[in-house]
Amino acid sequence: MEQIAIDNLVRQLGIKRYETAFWKATGVPLHVALLGEPDQGLGFGRFKSAFCAMVNRAPGSCIARLEAERHAQKGAGQKFGPQQITCFAGLTHVRVPVLVGGQLVATVIGGPVCRRQRTERHFLIALKKVIGERKIDLEKKALKAYLETQVVAADRLQAVTHLMNVFAQYLANYISSHAISAAAKEPKIVTGAKQFVQSHLQETITLGLVAQHVKVSRFHFCKMFKKATGMTLTEYVALVRVEKAKALLVDVSMRISEVVFAAGFGSIPRFNSVFKRHVGMSPTEYRGALDSSMPM
Repeated sequence: MEQIAIDNLVRQLGIKRYETAFWKATGVPLHVALLGEPDQGLGFGRFKSAFCAMVNRAPGSCIARLEAERHAQKGAGQKFGPQQITCFAGLTHVRVPVLVGGQLVATVIGGPVCRRQRTERHFLIALKKVIGERKIDLEKKALKAYLETQVVAADRLQAVTHLMNVFAQYLANYISSHAISAAAKEPKIVTGAKQFVQSHLQETITLGLVAQHVKVSRFHFCKMFKKATGMTLTEYVALVRVEKAKALLVDVSMRISEVVFAAGFGSIPRFNSVFKRHVGMSPTEYRGALDSSMPM
């Protein structure tokens, strides 16, 4: 799917209402950052801390802050699963990627929070890194904001991270299901191809076979399918099979080998490779994440 279509789907979900509900329920700010949004640093979202907002606006402030954030962003981009990032000021954010077809389409960001109580001394050290010389008026406002940042114990932060991961998986599943299903305005050839793929998952599916089924040339089919879906047929088939596998993995009584056959993958190694590329974790890890209990 094209990123613009993905962004529209996410907005249709009423994400802002969910962000507000999450914040009210947990006390932790939440923001779903779409891929095309400008990078605003670690103080992301409508509920970012007042301290982060002040730091971002501080004149001449940014060398230490931006270096820390670039490093954090780079690290987050190299990991598929949830990641906790602590900035130079001792504030922690949790970032969970939303992956569709192996591509990053959004990031669920929680925080900032403090993992332990911060003091005025911590604040002065952090402020000096950003501003350099002391500015009393700014200090008074920023200190109040800094000390008001919520303290979240390790077990509670783990629970928050679990909730964010569940939500990120929900977003990925929602986007994938729309990519798989037939759209109201798409050509009948594309709808017919999608229906054929979904009903023949356990068989070998080739471009020639699908083009023959919808009665057009391979070239014409490839052009129309790519334009309508933003994917090649191969990418679509892989996506449908991965989504089928994800649904089957919920049933813990099914062995991985049974899931492989039912979803139409030719072998366990290929299944593991394609699944991890699309979901960001192995099938075993995915099943474990579904089964993991909330911290007590």
